[in-house]
Amino acid sequence: MNPAITLATARRILTQLRHDHRTVALMALVPTLVIILLYYVIDDQRSFGAWAPILLCVFPFLVMFLVTSIATLRERTSGTLERLMATPLGKLDLLLGYGIAFGLMACVQVAIALTVSLTWLGFDLAGPLWSLVVIALLNALLGTALGLFCSAFARSEFQAVQFMPVVMIPQLLLGGILVPRDQMATVLEWISNVLPMSYAIEGMKDVVIGGELGGEFWRDVTVVAGSALLALILGAATLRRRTP
Repeated sequence: MNPAITLATARRILTQLRHDHRTVALMALVPTLVIILLYYVIDDQRSFGAWAPILLCVFPFLVMFLVTSIATLRERTSGTLERLMATPLGKLDLLLGYGIAFGLMACVQVAIALTVSLTWLGFDLAGPLWSLVVIALLNALLGTALGLFCSAFARSEFQAVQFMPVVMIPQLLLGGILVPRDQMATVLEWISNVLPMSYAIEGMKDVVIGGELGGEFWRDVTVVAGSALLALILGAATLRRRTP
């Protein structure tokens, strides 16, 4: 790994994004627009307060996973990745460069969604704001890392999109959104315990409830951050130069 090459990769990706206005709009605005839509559909401040943190947790993950997996696959199918790998660029340099670039976009995405939710939509946050930002950003980075990992197993953009429900639906159903995790069947609870989004959702709930953030919150943060790092490492191990 070379820090200079990693940063150069991040700059290249950010330059590409700057000229791709549709992708930037998708990443930056779609989560906020969905939250606004939910606010007017529910039309109840208390119910919105229960669902808003879940959306702030889920949508950064969803959007970053989708955009990252497709962008990585496009570079491989176009031959760009093969040409880059012929240079001193290492696999980890490439994936970390992607992580930094899309991580900055995740910061913009989360900042817009939080600003609109806390001001215009009147979302009442009991816990400290910084903790909500940390959980939302880590979940966006987790989506980026898993998108980079899953893109290695797709041969087309359509296949990359198909990975989204495979990754998302189990985590949504078993993450404690619909049914508390401790009320699930034992086998389902065991599966839930190894899914990183379960911990992101639990951490988000702790922030919304308020009170002192203790060891469980930091455990949740550590698990989500560790899962993102593990996905990057696995992505580097499985990254292919081109799609056969």
